Amino acid sequence: MDISKELNRDKRRLIVGIGSALVDILVHEDDEFLERSGAVKGGMVLVDNAFIERTLSQTSNKPYIVPGGSACNTVIGVGNLGGQARFVGKRGEDDLGDIFEAELKKNNVEPRLFTSPSPTGRVLSIITPDAQRSMLTFLGAASEIDSDEIKDGCFEGAAIVHVEGYLIFNRNLILTALGVAKEEDALVSLDLASFTVVEESKEFLDRMVSDFVDILIANEDEARAFTGHTDEIKALKALSEKADIAVLKVGERGSLISYSDKIVEVKSKEIRAAIDTTGAGDLWASGFLFGLVNGYPIEKCGELGSACGSEVCQVIGANIPEEGWKRIRNLINF
Repeated sequence: MDISKELNRDKRRLIVGIGSALVDILVHEDDEFLERSGAVKGGMVLVDNAFIERTLSQTSNKPYIVPGGSACNTVIGVGNLGGQARFVGKRGEDDLGDIFEAELKKNNVEPRLFTSPSPTGRVLSIITPDAQRSMLTFLGAASEIDSDEIKDGCFEGAAIVHVEGYLIFNRNLILTALGVAKEEDALVSLDLASFTVVEESKEFLDRMVSDFVDILIANEDEARAFTGHTDEIKALKALSEKADIAVLKVGERGSLISYSDKIVEVKSKEIRAAIDTTGAGDLWASGFLFGLVNGYPIEKCGELGSACGSEVCQVIGANIPEEGWKRIRNLINF
């Protein structure tokens, strides 16, 4: 398939993300607080809502609250690039859910949010002086989205439906979403999300990608888990056998993109030392997918992805400030 022609056949530009509607609660504290909290340094622990509330009540600094979740981060990036973006997920009927929805609108993303009596999902990220983020995660309403809910126009008008790999733990949901995306004649983009996700669902994921996915995005660890290859080129070629466009992100070195039997190497943008890599892969996808739906050459799509990923590494969390977006938008006028 020639994806550039496929995307431009009817001038659709909408990118729809589907995933977990999570609010990121970012707070700066010292290592002593971290130890008391029960969080794992640099890791993630699943907890209940009461645990997060209790931990928050003990913080000494004011938390910073932003919308989060992998696919959500990606479509927020698309919205800030001036693209058409929609997010599909489930929020609680609470103040954090209101904040989540308002932030989507503020960032030019159309919310398509279902609601639940359960609290909105949240991630308490404790940031210590060494810039490490240690996460306490409560999925809440985000884990309750039902496959029947997404059948009614959620993907209508989409050029690309972008799916976060974490949804694979709800197999009925992800298969329904992929089927509906194809019924809407949209291309499907999948971010493999985590090597642990791949390891736990390899056989199912292999069949799913072959049947539904047009654009497959992975980092080195995810590609290794999915293909079994430690060699980057071999891993990329194995990914490209499953999807028309295969992307292998190689950290600070940039990315390798396989398309039309060619491999394009995109160097990363030179930046200062990273402050926090949270959201780097999500924002890379923002630039890349925005470029695709606007008909940019693959090299330019990769450069935009690299610019978005680089900028988000200069801030805490996945929220690029306006001056960063201005620098990225300057690359669009090539």
